[in-house]
Amino acid sequence: MQHVIEAKNILTRFGQTIVHQDINLHVNRGEIYGLLGPSGCGKTTLMKEMVLLQKYQGGSMKVLGYDLNHIGHQKAQELRQQWGVLFQFGALYSSLNIYDNIAVSLREYTMISEALIAEIVSYKIHIVGLEQSVKEQYPSEISGGMKKKAGLARALVMDPKLLFLDEPTSGLDPISAREFDALILRLRDRFDLSIVMVTHDLDSIEATLDRAAILDEKRVVAEGDLQTIKATDNLFIKTFFKGR
Repeated sequence: MQHVIEAKNILTRFGQTIVHQDINLHVNRGEIYGLLGPSGCGKTTLMKEMVLLQKYQGGSMKVLGYDLNHIGHQKAQELRQQWGVLFQFGALYSSLNIYDNIAVSLREYTMISEALIAEIVSYKIHIVGLEQSVKEQYPSEISGGMKKKAGLARALVMDPKLLFLDEPTSGLDPISAREFDALILRLRDRFDLSIVMVTHDLDSIEATLDRAAILDEKRVVAEGDLQTIKATDNLFIKTFFKGR
């Protein structure tokens, strides 16, 4: 099976503090893959390393076939156009309306006309389940759930192969969270996406993940499907999935 991400012996250090030591994992094409673990174990840090927002200090990582250890500016720009990222609280630009937030990458990375940008933005708004009227609103004028969907539309605007989601259901009420899970599954199947997701949401984990890595004590202590992970003799895993 083709790997879209391979991490080998990743070392992450902030000053004298080691966050990751010998992290090894791989993400298969077409799967929804979870980065799980206790608070402070470096899940979001690892995701930031995958999307070139942060550097690791040792080991190697490949994303969509690009070797991050030996990637120049031009190749990094090519790679950035092949993924989308939904940050925890949407990370929308407060000074731009929703239309312009979603259009940012199209204007930055392409030479297409404003008419075609308008069509693409309208389509992405539609597929994430928002009304077209949201385009003229600003982030401060819409709900938390709508911000998440607008952020997701922006993440999808370049038709990425790979989607990164950081705590996508945090801050949502239970009904909205389950609707978001269903949306993620639909989008994965419809667009043949590979998805990497950081989450603490047990219901979301059970509903969406094909495989996951558990980060604990600076390492990956388990990787595989949920059945494999739950059978692992690890205190965090036993506590986290208790009763499930």
